[in-house]
Order: sequence, then C-alpha cells, then structure tokens
Amino acid sequence: MGSSEVSIIPGLQKEEKAAVERRRLHVLKALKKLHIEADEAPVVAVLGSGGGLRAHIACLGVLSEMKEQGLLDAVTYLAGVSGSTWAISSLYTNDGDMEALEADLRHRFSRQEWDLAKSLQKTIQAARSENYSLTDFWAYMVISKQTRELPESHLSNMKKPVEEGTLPYPIFAAIDNDLQPSWQEAKAQETWFEFTPHHAGFPALGAYVSITHFGSKFKKGRLVRTHPERDLSFLRGLWGSALGNAEVNRNYIFAPLLRLQQSLQRERPALKDEGGEPNYNWLTEMLENWTRTSLEKQEQPDEDPESKGSVSDFLDFVRKTGICASKWEWGTTHNFLYKHGGIRDKTMSSRRHLHLVDAGLAINTPFPLVLPPTREVHLILSFDFSAGDPFETIRATTDYCRRHKIPFPHVEEAKLDLWSKAPASCYILKGETGPVVMHFPLFNTDACGDDIEAWSDTYDTFKLADTYTLDVVMPLLALAKMNVRENKKKILREMRNAAMLYYPKHYAQSCSLV
Repeated sequence: MGSSEVSIIPGLQKEEKAAVERRRLHVLKALKKLHIEADEAPVVAVLGSGGGLRAHIACLGVLSEMKEQGLLDAVTYLAGVSGSTWAISSLYTNDGDMEALEADLRHRFSRQEWDLAKSLQKTIQAARSENYSLTDFWAYMVISKQTRELPESHLSNMKKPVEEGTLPYPIFAAIDNDLQPSWQEAKAQETWFEFTPHHAGFPALGAYVSITHFGSKFKKGRLVRTHPERDLSFLRGLWGSALGNAEVNRNYIFAPLLRLQQSLQRERPALKDEGGEPNYNWLTEMLENWTRTSLEKQEQPDEDPESKGSVSDFLDFVRKTGICASKWEWGTTHNFLYKHGGIRDKTMSSRRHLHLVDAGLAINTPFPLVLPPTREVHLILSFDFSAGDPFETIRATTDYCRRHKIPFPHVEEAKLDLWSKAPASCYILKGETGPVVMHFPLFNTDACGDDIEAWSDTYDTFKLADTYTLDVVMPLLALAKMNVRENKKKILREMRNAAMLYYPKHYAQSCSLV
C-alpha cells in the first residue's frame, strides 16, 4: 500500500529514481551485448503514439522486434498514449514475454468472441461508484470488445519487474479535460497527467498520489476515504478515451462515432439534433434495448442472477449511464489536490473532481512526459502509428516545447510538409541541446512503396474489431517489426552517440560500427 499523503516535491519520485537506477545496470549489460561500451548508461526512451487498434497491434510489433534485436533491453523508459498504452501495459502483464504476447494476440483475433455478460457485469459493478462516468462504460463495453480482452490486474502489479530493473520504466499519459482551452490552444504543461506503477499525478506541478490511491478521496493533502485501486481495463479505457471531449467530437469524429454506434446496436438514432448539436440519446436507447434483453435473460431459470447483478443494479446502471451521456461526462475521479494548501493554482485545488481523458486529444504522443530535464533522456525513439500525417506529432511537440522553453529539435515547416508527402521509415532530428529524436512513421515508402494510402485505409483509426481478422492483423504486425529491423543500424549508431556523451574516451576505443 502506498503513502496516504499527497506528494508535492520537485524532480523524480523516489520510487521511480530507485527503479531507474536499478535499470541502468541492465541497460549497461544490454549495450555490451550490442557491442557498445559505456561506463554510464545513456537514457533511452521509446514512445508510442495513439491510433486505436492499429496503434495497439503496431506497438506490439515494435516491442516484439526490439526485444528480438536486443534493443528493448537498452531502453530505460516506455511511454504511450491511447492505443499504444494497451500494448505497453500488456508487455508488463505478460512479464515481458513477447512470444506469449504474440501468441495471445493471434488467439484473440483468430476468434470473433466477446464476453458480453462479463463486460456488462463489470460495468454494472462500476456504476455503483459515485464517480461512475462514460469512461467506465467505454472501458468495459467498448474497449474490451475492440481488444477482446478484459484485464483485471492493476498498475501496481507491475512494480516487481520495474523495481528489479528487468523491464523499462513505463509511463502512461492522460490529459485534464477540464482544462481544454489550455491544452487545445497552448498545450499547457499543467494539463498533462501521468500514471506509473508507483504514482499518478501532474508532473508539471510535482504533485502525485500513490497509484494504489488513485481514485480515493483526499482533502487538504490527506486521505479521507479509500477506494479500491482501479483495474487495468478501466485505465486502458481512460487512456484511450478519444471520444471524451464533446468539442473534438463535434468537429472531427461524428462519422466514426456513428460507425461505432451501429456496431453496438441494430437501430440507428441520429447523432445530431435538428439544430446540428450533438445528440447522445442513441446511447440511452441502446441501453434500453440491452435492459430488455438482460431482463429476459435474468428470467431464465438456468441463469445466475448474482452473476449479472440485481435488476435494480442494472436499472441504476442504465440510469447513470444515460445521465452521463446527456452531460458527456468522462474520466470522473476525486481530485487529490482538493483544498491542498501547497497548490497556489486555485483552478487545481478548488475542484472536487478531475475529468481525465485520452492525451492524444492534445498531442498524440507522450513527448511532454519524457522531455522534462528531471528524467535526463538523451535519445527518444518515437514510433508514430498515425493513419494521417505522421509529422503532426512533431509539429505539435515543437510548438509545445517552444511555448515552454524546452529543448527540442527544430525542423522547418516546409521540410515537414515535404516529408509528409512521401515519408521514409526513419528520421533523425537533432538540436543544439536536448535529446536526439528518431521518428519512425508506421506507413512509409520504404515498407509500403506507393501503397501508403491503401495501408492507411485498411487500418483506419476507427475500424471496428470485427474486421480485424488474423489476415488483417498479421501484416500490420509484420510491417511494424520490419520498420525496427530495417533501422537497427541507425538505432545502434544513435545509442553509441548517446553513450559518447558520458565517456567519449572510452567510446573512441569501442568496437567499430555494426
């Protein structure tokens, strides 16, 4: 059990610091196997962008090939947003066994099964909470259907391999939805929220709470009511809640939302009212249909009523979900900074609740979480799984870093425009200071030739899970692996360069380039 107090300190949390220090020993051994001699381990971070199931599968391919090539063992941090978080979290729930993870992936997508009863049961249980929101519904009823899995373990369960240093330190990203104008216009640092096996909180404020107490009630920095730690299914729903902001939905994703709705029900209510505003009544109507179906099933003598909860629990779930849908309320959790005297920003300390959503709504990659100097990252491998412009994340991060005076390689807009027309598989970005960034577009001319558009269409972000059969999944997995394999020499070269920052004399005596 973690501390029952809110931690507000500059720099890294002590648990992360200890885990990273232990990881350095493993990184040094891995570098030696890769013929890179170093007395100090450079800090390498691997980032995965969002992109739904496409990002989930492609990120698994990246992690698998990096493990196969001996590269993953030389990585200190793994960070992701949205779909990439599903893959990264799976790495830890499988104890880093990529063969087992790939076998599980093939098993999940070789069948068209989804345990509706179990998912519904989990959602009904979640609806008993005072902070139930559409994130619960999304996590247990939608993401579980998309990924065909319902993990019940917890983020704190990842501590053992992390503290032993056998796996990289994971960071999962979310964004504070209540501060939308900030993250949408200025992409303010304070809006970013991170999760690790040890803590959850706002890195820009240095304000954290133990991950085991995320969701518990705090006041004036002290724990006043304990709630059970949320499981990974819920967190994966939170990290991947791209529908969580109504304004973004209004402008960009009505069509995908309509396709999602059609996959969950047979009938087709309108997504806009007569005035052109969002209409979320479709969700209530869908729930009413499910209510009738569930009540009919509960009347069957061979069904166990306890397995689905009581009728009143079910009706309460329907009612609460309808209310959340009418308000479009996502990611509701107790604000652990409520009435905290150490927080000068009244916006942060006056709210009883936070509303956390998909960080991809701000920047579709977790650069802001690994760029702070406290993490001392020297080399970033940025894997972009976007179906659109693979350099939009670089543009957004450049703007973010410029606003906050954070060192980041600058690339002229004209050059980014040129690259986006026919992206290669790897770009190496260097600035006068700050980390070197290696950026890897998933769909690129080296791997896809002239068929980038066809690949993008095949793996559309909102493509439904039912269409992800094995013959669709495996080529995407292979493509992601190839992008790593074909750029191994470049990655090794930049790892050597990063090692040279620590011990240039020793570096000069190291083995020749592979």
